[in-house]
Amino acid sequence: MYNIQTLNKISAIGTDIFDKSKYAVSDSPENPDAIMVRSAKMHDMQFNENLLAIARAGAGVNNIPVERCAEEGICVFNTPGANSNAVKELAICALLLASRKITEAAAWAASLKGTPDAPKTVEGGKAKFAGPEILGKTLGIIGLGAIGGKIANTAIALGMKVIGYDPYLSVKAAVQLDSSVKVVTDINDIYRNSDYITIHMPYTPQTKNTIDFEQIAMMKDGVRLINLARGELINSEAVVKAVADGKVAKYVTDFADDIVLGVENIIVLPHLGASTPESEDNCAVMAAQELIDYLENGNIRNSVNLPNASMDATGTKVCVIHKNVPSLISAITKAVGDEGLNIENMVNASRKDFAYTIMDVIGDVTDAVVNDIKAIDGIIRVRVIK
Repeated sequence: MYNIQTLNKISAIGTDIFDKSKYAVSDSPENPDAIMVRSAKMHDMQFNENLLAIARAGAGVNNIPVERCAEEGICVFNTPGANSNAVKELAICALLLASRKITEAAAWAASLKGTPDAPKTVEGGKAKFAGPEILGKTLGIIGLGAIGGKIANTAIALGMKVIGYDPYLSVKAAVQLDSSVKVVTDINDIYRNSDYITIHMPYTPQTKNTIDFEQIAMMKDGVRLINLARGELINSEAVVKAVADGKVAKYVTDFADDIVLGVENIIVLPHLGASTPESEDNCAVMAAQELIDYLENGNIRNSVNLPNASMDATGTKVCVIHKNVPSLISAITKAVGDEGLNIENMVNASRKDFAYTIMDVIGDVTDAVVNDIKAIDGIIRVRVIK
């Protein structure tokens, strides 16, 4: 029986996937084998020795100590693409909010309640809320993954010109882009040529303040910025100054901080990107499926700290998380061979400092075999799945 801990409210459509004869799901199990989480902060948590995996029902994993988990042999998953349509729809909404002064107009209209002849007042005051159309304007997209690609295609359908930048653009993502999307290799082309810019990339120490004073200085006067990815990707102080100077006409962000709150021409939303029932269901289902495949089969898909690897087996699977250093694989296979066992098939993959090896072993994988592998320098975790 596997114990699954939920740190946040996870959609039941996801948790119901777990076979109740194999899994117990609760918010406070003893010694969980896996954790499902949304936004709960985990950096100060101490993990029990048998914790095998953490699945984030969403894309961002900055609330999880990803590197520490790798060192402890804990596979961390996210659910890329599961909330992409929800974020895409909010991004299209943000394009319009950045253009048409909709929130200001609605607030002003609401303030007229109880005043005499409100309809006439509305007609007389609407001119101050005029804003440009997006048709024919150029949208620059930083990051053309599951979300950015959908935004690009939708913007093309709305009559915009689209240029995109993504140094890690996959073949799968590229073939799904509308042929009218112009992909550039220099991110500065986005800054110099866009009327609107939206950013869709993960937050890391390297991507912090991707848009800062220097980048804003390259942009067109009156540019409109959108950030539904992570607040730290755009320097709030730089944006506030640019808005005050008129360089940036509008900034729409899904991330509140004290610098941007209450500033004219900055619209702050309360992290609504994935806040749809459909998105929460999709993320929960994908997270549950990832955990089940890993716990029962040792397969890794959509990990953010370990390499993706999967294999079908006819015998016993021996799954080894280890450091990505020379000679380790030969040491592992020797330990198996020395016990008279045959490796029918093997998959090995690496990701930076860590590697994952799956072996299909014919014969009885005893505790002695496992202990021999564990004794090898650089081994982090060994699992046997029969």
